[in-house]
Amino acid sequence: MSTIGIRAMQPADWPAVRAIYREGLATGNASFDAEPPTWKAFDEGKLMAGRLVAVDAGGDVTGWVAASAVSHREVYRGVVEHSVYVATDVRGGGIGRALLGALLDAMDVAGVWTVQSSIFPENDASLALHERAGFRRVGQRERIALMTYGPWAGQWRDTVLVERRRAG
Repeated sequence: MSTIGIRAMQPADWPAVRAIYREGLATGNASFDAEPPTWKAFDEGKLMAGRLVAVDAGGDVTGWVAASAVSHREVYRGVVEHSVYVATDVRGGGIGRALLGALLDAMDVAGVWTVQSSIFPENDASLALHERAGFRRVGQRERIALMTYGPWAGQWRDTVLVERRRAG
């Protein structure tokens, strides 16, 4: 494994981030969304804390991670939902682990106590990544939403809710 650089995501990274996002969506096991959002929607919907990219030795973006507030209610201020995506040609090289670790560090600094994600049960790699990072499976939501695109189009999908609680 080569050295993985992690840095804050910049607006100029959006074309690479969008391309990696699109690769994940093409699998049908990354999101209910059929297309990445616009930069404006992404930027407005994601927290600045923990909005990170992985870069290779040449500075090319190879993955990204970002979190969103689960609610704007004050009582949920420390609960976020995150996404992590890695470019197809470099999966399995530790990039997801590095991004998720950096996100969790950033969330601890930001005072976030719960980091969660909903993952399709067929996404074995993501479930394993999160388990190795200390996430626990909270439960499975059955037939939570109807898939509108890709290999699962027209099928109701389940998701597995995973979370990591900050110690203390």
